Amino acid sequence: MSEWKSYRKVQTVQMRAYQVGENTDWISISPEDVVNGSPKLGDMIAKNPKNEKDQWLVSEKFFKENYEGV
Repeated sequence: MSEWKSYRKVQTVQMRAYQVGENTDWISISPEDVVNGSPKLGDMIAKNPKNEKDQWLVSEKFFKENYEGV
């Protein structure tokens, strides 16, 4: 089994706020986030700038702990 290593992102990520009630069938949401009540107000939706169909949910807690505006 591989050893975990730490990496820092070297690019910016485009994100927008999740809108309560919006259809999320087109984004990836981890099972852990679903168990924790996502998608919910405060969560963010991120997208791959090189493939706009590649979108995923970022929980509010993870977003606040790991991202800052540029």
